[in-house]
Parts: sequence; structure tokens; C-alpha cells
Amino acid sequence: MVRRRGRLPAVLALVCVVPAMVLSCSSGALPTPSRALAPPVSRIPASPLAPSPLAPSSTPPSPPPASPFTGLPTDLDAPVLCVKIDNTAQARPQSGLELADLVYVEPVEGGLSRLLAVYQSRVPSVVGPVRSTRASDVQLLANFGRPALAFSGAAPVVGALVSHAPVLDVSALARPGDYYRDRRRPIPHNLYGEANLLRQGGAPPRDIGFRFGPTPPGGRPVPATEVWYPATTIGVQWVPAEARWVISMDGTPLTSASGPRPGAATVVLQRVSVRDTSVRDAAGSPSPFAATVGAGDAVVLRDGLAFTGRWSHPAPDTSTMFTLPDGSPLTFAPGPVWVVLAPA
Repeated sequence: MVRRRGRLPAVLALVCVVPAMVLSCSSGALPTPSRALAPPVSRIPASPLAPSPLAPSSTPPSPPPASPFTGLPTDLDAPVLCVKIDNTAQARPQSGLELADLVYVEPVEGGLSRLLAVYQSRVPSVVGPVRSTRASDVQLLANFGRPALAFSGAAPVVGALVSHAPVLDVSALARPGDYYRDRRRPIPHNLYGEANLLRQGGAPPRDIGFRFGPTPPGGRPVPATEVWYPATTIGVQWVPAEARWVISMDGTPLTSASGPRPGAATVVLQRVSVRDTSVRDAAGSPSPFAATVGAGDAVVLRDGLAFTGRWSHPAPDTSTMFTLPDGSPLTFAPGPVWVVLAPA
């Protein structure tokens, strides 16, 4: 059923809460030195400031480096891979989504949606189905440094944007040997990429603006909610037993062909301006452009609660900041993040 965009404000203001659907973190004593090996007693009194050689260090160990995408420990030297993933009914279940650090849900032609999955902390062996990129991706990734971007192809106008963008093109045209077709699925929903090969050459992660920390004040309990595109419904539900949000597409739980069901510690409903471009698909539908530079309203879902705030991204190469109404940072829960770009 096609949903109208007019229902979006109610969803993002969370005035109407969708009822929850049933769906299914020894030490041992030091040895006594031998008398034969004991050093002679010093005739010079030890400095009172000199620490005992057996005293524990007063300097705590440094915490491991944290991912700017999840707030969890990661190897900051590992490269970033971004993959454009099909999200039509024929493409589900996808492979590799359960290991993504960050997933963006974007509007595409015909009122449908497509996913942009970002991998760095964990990388699946196979990811897909891989589909074509859009102009929205070029703007969205402008502040990521120079990540590897995997996609099946692009319209000429979009391809020109990609060639001048701060991304490493690891598309099926640039690296055909890193992709294969699954003949059990129909074309074009059967192109898969070998992620460990595709990520080679990508830049390490950088700060994109996310802030992770304790639950902020002022949240409202929300067991579930939905965002509607003209021909797609994106559902989000809190699962207390798993302390995470799970995703549904068109009323059906989103699962994975390669592992556990994908989910997120934080889901962001980011209201953005969407306009049609001159690019059209084979059916003649215009390709929408979702603008992620600017500012707008946002709802951040974490810990079973909803927090209303704002997002701000003043220029392509700057960070996207999320704030509460008083201007303080709207912190995310550590863990994977899903961002739904909801038409304003």
C-alpha cells in the first residue's frame, strides 16, 4: 500500500506511537627473590619521591580507541568501506547488514528505499545485493574522509560526481574481480561483493559528528514507530531483552542471509529536504536527492526512549551534529547506528 508523506510529521513528532509488534553486554603474589641474588643494601637513602619498584603504577591504562561510528573499541587504522545495498522485496534477505557499524536508509525512485551500509569495526566476507549509487551518497559521504565506495554502477551525471568526490571508487566497473553474481537470484538483485577485498585502499575512519554517552534526560518511552516513504514502510521496534532496536521493511522483519537479524543501539529519524533530479530510472521515475547538508528536526531513539532534537551540517566537509532543544549534545548509545532519512 502506498503511504502518503503527509503522515511523516506525526511519526517524527512521535505523537502517535505504533503498538509494539511481537518480534522476535587472578593475580598471583610476587615470588620472593633468592638471597643469593638479592642486591646489597644501598648506603644512600632512597628518595622519598622515588616509587618502589614493586609498587603498582598510579597511571591507569589508556582506554582502547573508540569508533566514531559506534563509540565501541576498534582499530582506527582499519579502512572504511561503504556499500550501496538493494532494499527491494526481491533483494531481501540481504547479506552482511548485521555487521555494519552504520546504515543509512535513503529514498530512491518509485517511492522505494535503498541502504548505504558503512563497515569498519567488523567486515563480513560477502555483502549485497549491491546496487547503483545516487547523488545523495556523494553529499552524505563528503565528511567521511576518503572511504571505499562499492556500488554496481551509476547514471552518467552521478558517475561524474563520484569521480570528483572524496571517495575511492571500488564499483563493479572499477573492480569487477571483487564481485560475483548469485545465479539463484534474478538480475539486478544478485550482485555481491567480497568486502575484505573491496575495502582495501579506503581511508581510516574520522569524526563525523556522532557523540556517544549516557542516556540524556527528557526521553519518552516509545516501544515502536514507523517512517513512511511513498512505497516503503520502515518500522523500528525496541526489544528490551536484547537492549536494541530491530528493523522491519513493509511490515516484515528485516533478517539477514548471513547471520543474526540486523539491529541498532541507536536509530536516528533525520528529517531532510528531498527533491527530484533530472536523472530517471528505466520506468521514467525521477531520482530523488536527499539533502544532508543544512539543518532540520531529528528524533533519536535509544534505550527504548525517544529524544526530540535538531541536526546541523553546515557544509559538506563538516561534521553532522545532533543536539537537544537546549543546544547540548544529543548522545547516542554505544553500538551500531541506523539513520533513516525521512522526507521533511
